[in-house]
Amino acid sequence: MLVNNIKYKTIWLNSSKKVIIIDQTLLPFNFKEVELKTLDCVINAIVEMQVRGAPLIGVTAAFGIYLAVKSSNQDNHIVDAGKRLVETRPTAINLNWAVNRIIKILLETSLSDREEKALSVANIMWKEDQEINEKIGIFGAEEINKIYKKIDRPVNILTHCNAGWLATVDWGTATAPIYKARDMGIPLHVWVDETRPRNQGSYLTAFELKHEFINHTIITDNTGGHLMQNGLVDLVITGSDRTTYTGDVCNKIGTYLKALAAYDNDIPFYVALPSSTIDWDTNNGNQIKIEKRDENEVHYIKGVNEYNEIQNIRVTPKNTKAANYAFDVTPRKYITSLITEFGLIEPNENKILDIKKIKK
Repeated sequence: MLVNNIKYKTIWLNSSKKVIIIDQTLLPFNFKEVELKTLDCVINAIVEMQVRGAPLIGVTAAFGIYLAVKSSNQDNHIVDAGKRLVETRPTAINLNWAVNRIIKILLETSLSDREEKALSVANIMWKEDQEINEKIGIFGAEEINKIYKKIDRPVNILTHCNAGWLATVDWGTATAPIYKARDMGIPLHVWVDETRPRNQGSYLTAFELKHEFINHTIITDNTGGHLMQNGLVDLVITGSDRTTYTGDVCNKIGTYLKALAAYDNDIPFYVALPSSTIDWDTNNGNQIKIEKRDENEVHYIKGVNEYNEIQNIRVTPKNTKAANYAFDVTPRKYITSLITEFGLIEPNENKILDIKKIKK
């Protein structure tokens, strides 16, 4: 997608086969490319959220295994690298999926070919992510177009957190339908939840939409219900960090509240996700381990001062505790449809398991 009219991916190999990322912790104030030189660099990038978003974390982890193999191609080293990567973010299922996929292939590959094979598999996953998200965009844009034909005015879409191209290799999940609808000539306006405590909506989603020239407005997290009550939202699209095979969706904290408001106001609530985000071993969202992050993410907020310097400012009283739950679970009954690379899927066990049959 575009940054200052230049096309970028979130992660890529340069001409010297170096792994490069966009440091998302500096957005929207500074745009900086960073090289991931080692497995430790990849682990740090995931933990510190220089890269974030379930699909992007998975692809980044695959490149992390490639970097690990460059230092040692032995079985125990590769398996240990995988364990270290999986432990970085327990909630996003793509991370575990990606690591297991690439390690299985490498352990079946001769030692002399492992470095080349690791790079090849990581590149395949990199390409697949873009193709899958573009398909999600096409299917989702069809739903936006149906709504546009009914209302014959700009379509108001509400998003939560960042499930944009910055959360994937390109296109995004929740934003892919928005970009494809824009390309179809459908007039749009996007309500962007700020998404405290890390503000990925106001920092990242708004950054994306600005550079893609899409009309948008940032709102506080508590505004969505009011907008829905007053007919100012036509549909909600979010992403997912993990979706059970029965249709419950685990996503950024606050998603559940948006789903409740949409349900009460009869507004379609869509979740856009690649099938790699489906947890085939979990049948109830309450079984998902919810990540609790550093409470300082609640205590401090990032901004720029008058000298354009990035600063962290405390917004809570000192010696006060804060709880920082990173995700919540939206039960399937509040979800209109899942938007996948296979099309729109009803959020129930039978329909979702059909995807597993297709993938086989």
